[in-house]
Amino acid sequence: MIWMDGALVSRGEAGVYGERVVRGHRVWDPYRSKLAAYYYLGGDVCLEPSMRVLYLGAAHGTTVSHVADYVEVVYAVENAYTPMRDLLAVALRRKNIIPLFADAAGPASYAPLVEEVDILFQDVAHPDQAGIARKNAPFIRRGGTALIVVKARSIDVTEKPADIVRDFSEEMESCGMPARRVIWLEPFHRDHAILECPRD
Repeated sequence: MIWMDGALVSRGEAGVYGERVVRGHRVWDPYRSKLAAYYYLGGDVCLEPSMRVLYLGAAHGTTVSHVADYVEVVYAVENAYTPMRDLLAVALRRKNIIPLFADAAGPASYAPLVEEVDILFQDVAHPDQAGIARKNAPFIRRGGTALIVVKARSIDVTEKPADIVRDFSEEMESCGMPARRVIWLEPFHRDHAILECPRD
């Protein structure tokens, strides 16, 4: 990862979402991106030029654009029309982004288009986030990692976020991908955590 004057940055064409530019590098805002927050808080599953990434919940392409600055290719899955329109505009400027208009809960629809990936990054607001992770885990190569954003309030607003994350971790362990580490994203994102789940 590239740090400059204490800020996480990426090399690439600027102007995606009004981001600041420092000496030709785009500043990656942890308040706008949960993955950036993960790195600010000590996450060490780094992005490398040779990597392929499957990104579930690509939204408008803000974080996807930074990921694409680092890696070989990003398969960006999004199923809402308005964000997809913005994502397509981002993909036109970065040829290593492959936008996929699809539901992450049904990976069979995009399986023929996605190669084996080094990192699965999941950022979806869905009650069955663990189920989506399990369905997409086969795309991860042996030795790769799933980075799963757990949006506790999207799963159950009545339970404590810590209990939801614990249950989520247990569910991932039951499918052979136990969480190596849990990183809470405060102060950048409230009641969110990222689980690092390596695939052995």
